[in-house]
Amino acid sequence: MSMGGLVERQVNHAVQAICSGDTQLADDVIRREDDVDKAEVAIDNECTQILVRRQPAASDLRMVLAVSRVVRDLERIGDEASKIAIHTLEVKDSKNPQFCQQAIRYMGEEVVKMISGALDAFARHDVEGAIEVVRTDKLVDKQYASALRELITYMMEDPRSIGQAINILWILRAIERIGDHARNISEQVIYLVSGTDVRHSSLTEMEETAQKED
Repeated sequence: MSMGGLVERQVNHAVQAICSGDTQLADDVIRREDDVDKAEVAIDNECTQILVRRQPAASDLRMVLAVSRVVRDLERIGDEASKIAIHTLEVKDSKNPQFCQQAIRYMGEEVVKMISGALDAFARHDVEGAIEVVRTDKLVDKQYASALRELITYMMEDPRSIGQAINILWILRAIERIGDHARNISEQVIYLVSGTDVRHSSLTEMEETAQKED
């Protein structure tokens, strides 16, 4: 949960940096990526020690496996936050199109909520909370697709904007990927509680799994 809190702040600060053009905040996100990496290594080592020394079974084993998977997704979220910060520095002197600013702000705020919701669901073993994160991921994906279409039109209308637009594209893609990783964490909540592996499952299938638990 401590690592999750750090990652959530990283994403929040990265989104703030790109929306406000705060290069100092972007630099701070890049510097703190090492802290996320160190947390991943430390928790992975703990999981390995538990598996070797205690040989957990049933729900205890599911907990260790789920933690190991969640930590991997948290580390990747940290990577995506760092990418956003790096691209923030690259577009610091550019004026982003209004639709891009809106998409970045909306998607950024939503994925921060998704991370918080996924971590809360994990701590509480809350399957319904996890499914709500998956629902939100669908909305973020739609916003990403819409912004992508507008960005392509923008580049076609003004070829001089292609360099700037590519940076914006990578920022939007990083935010969308953060949402995917938050969804992955939520899937581990369902696995932890029900014992059912719902990776690659549809939202409907996850909802059916939750109903069986009820």
